[in-house]
Amino acid sequence: MPHRAETSSRALLGRLRDAMADGSGSGQARLDRIVDLIASSMTTEVCSIYLFRDEETLELCATRGLAPEAVHQTRMRLGEGLVGRVARQKTVINTADAPSHKGFRYMPETGEERFSSFLGIPIQRLGESLGVLVVQSKEARQFTPDEVYALEVTAMVLAEMTELGAFTGGDHGMLVRHQQPALLRGVSAQEGAVEGCVFLHEPRVVVTNPFAGDEAQELARLNEAVDELRVSVDQMLSGTLGTGEQAAVLEAYRMFANSRSWLRRMEDDVKSGLSAEAAVEKEQSLARARMEQAGDGYLRERLHDLDDLSNRLLRILTGQGQETGAEMPSNPVLVARNIGPGELLDYGKTLRGIVLEEGSVGSHAAIVARAWAIPLVINAKGVLSEALNNDPILVDGDQGIVHLRPDDTVQGAFRDKIAMQARAQERYASLRDKPAEAKCGSVVRLEMNAGLIADLPSLVGSGAEGVGLFRTELQFLVRNQMPTRTELVDIYKRVLKAAGDKRVVFRTLDIGSDKVLPYMKPQDEPNPALGWRAIRVGLDKPGVLRMQLQALIRAADGGPLTVMFPFIAQYEEYTAARAELDKAIERERILGHVLPSEVKVGAMLETPSLGFAPEKFFEEVGFLSIGGNDLKQFFFAADRENERVRRRYDTLNVSFLSYLEMVVERCRATDTPLSFCGEDAGRPIEAVCFAAMGLRALSMRPASIGPVKHLLRRVNLDEAKAVIDEARTRGDMSVRGAMAEWLKTVK
Repeated sequence: MPHRAETSSRALLGRLRDAMADGSGSGQARLDRIVDLIASSMTTEVCSIYLFRDEETLELCATRGLAPEAVHQTRMRLGEGLVGRVARQKTVINTADAPSHKGFRYMPETGEERFSSFLGIPIQRLGESLGVLVVQSKEARQFTPDEVYALEVTAMVLAEMTELGAFTGGDHGMLVRHQQPALLRGVSAQEGAVEGCVFLHEPRVVVTNPFAGDEAQELARLNEAVDELRVSVDQMLSGTLGTGEQAAVLEAYRMFANSRSWLRRMEDDVKSGLSAEAAVEKEQSLARARMEQAGDGYLRERLHDLDDLSNRLLRILTGQGQETGAEMPSNPVLVARNIGPGELLDYGKTLRGIVLEEGSVGSHAAIVARAWAIPLVINAKGVLSEALNNDPILVDGDQGIVHLRPDDTVQGAFRDKIAMQARAQERYASLRDKPAEAKCGSVVRLEMNAGLIADLPSLVGSGAEGVGLFRTELQFLVRNQMPTRTELVDIYKRVLKAAGDKRVVFRTLDIGSDKVLPYMKPQDEPNPALGWRAIRVGLDKPGVLRMQLQALIRAADGGPLTVMFPFIAQYEEYTAARAELDKAIERERILGHVLPSEVKVGAMLETPSLGFAPEKFFEEVGFLSIGGNDLKQFFFAADRENERVRRRYDTLNVSFLSYLEMVVERCRATDTPLSFCGEDAGRPIEAVCFAAMGLRALSMRPASIGPVKHLLRRVNLDEAKAVIDEARTRGDMSVRGAMAEWLKTVK
């Protein structure tokens, strides 16, 4: 039966360009228009687009022909089913009998059992898989080479549009590329921690228009650029001396530049409807895909040559040469695929750090970096596809970890580490091993907050007596997908080992509000800070909570364990959370795993309601930690993220201090350990006031422990309490002024 499908790639791209010229509608609307257009052009019953939700998960994002309700519901792992195999192998699957094809997996919710033929095309850009484009039909037939080619060209355009963020927006939660935080793991080649801005050794070439306008004009542009490339290669190699194997390698590079078949393929792509730049990038993407599959080292090197030539050609076509006009930032972190020692020396010691996608510990570049004491992370896979010039970047050369576009929580924790390394708290070094004992004889326990393993070296240097709060959510926030239980066990073990004999208080996952996991569907809530978050999520969706509790129990490895549940607003939430921990302990006992020698279970007091909980709660809870950041915003009804109101209310307001005093008295009556945790605990004047109200344990940033201890050792807390009481009696709104005046008299 003849097929009258409009399979001409030029005609198909023409229709696609016209459809995309209408900028109205959301990213979802664009996807829906595209699948309709492709299905009608190729006269197939089905056209579907699957995009990566994270690096391991594909999601059905648009379809014509499959069940509409399956959109954004059907997901599959990389390598799962025919779609997953196309994505993993980055190759086309074209079969007339999909159900009989190796690797087929039936997705009942899609209704695809009616369709026999299957054609899957990888959507990829420069070797990076972005998704899969699929067409299916009831008739059992293989798609023709012309149809396959037309769909490959279309997939190339989809890749560029995905890269430019054309399909984001709406309520389906697909993330905008290059705007989300990204965690990249590599290998440490030089220790140190730095914060800076990305400076790309070879800036990304951005193809803003994948469609050809005038075919003759695009062909002329392409040929002129290739001629210029060949001349530049001849000039570059003419002054290079080489003999034997080196000469053969250089000549092979020249041969690729003069390859007629390479140029002919790009010319065919232009004739199919692609712009000259898109044609070059299409062939470069195919070369990258072949490079990954090549087992022969020589072939990989030659494909790398072709990749390098493509980059040079793209810069000629776009005018986006290495000299892009982008100024080097004041705190540059160099990001490159690899770099030679000569190129690195050209940059000089202005670099704050270096991140390489490839490289080796023994390379000359690594030797130069060590000589300059510049933190260097190598083998950071994916950094080139993720990083853009001037992106904020954190380089942890100690751990071999890179944070791109970090959120405020990660950035804050990292800055603490840098501050500790830079200053080493020299001013307070003499107090490091002394207690925070006031002149009246009262001793205040000072602990540190942490969230990254990188924080733990500060435990000794800061003089902290333990970790009063370890934020476990950071291990979830800095990743692109949910960590496994095994990974969590390893992380928590390393934390406990780094802490030695000092206590670590692990707070269970506190997500929601301003901490949304990138791989979880965001909740549409009018006020997320007061919504579904922290322990509420853990109790409603206990799977993650149970996994985390099991990981903590196993990480304790027979030693003591301290667990704290966040955002407890009422007694029943604590008992429910405690029951989950008891069940996890019992399950570990049944499995024969080593149980902790001691388990202490506490709660964070972050809502005013918990201060008025029944006395039985105070009797049962192992300890309480006042979460000052959240408690203050709820106490004053002032969102801490809102610049208009967050500074409106003072922590030293007499009402707030009186509330803290009430909580102290309730805990004292039941002999319940109590601490204050948060930014305010690390401010010396606030810390003195909290201690004067009866708090004998404070947890803060490592860098704050020295200044707080310094002031506490100079004051008499009984006198401080008298100043506060006098201010309250006068009717002062805040005791800050009175405390500041009194502290001037303290010697």
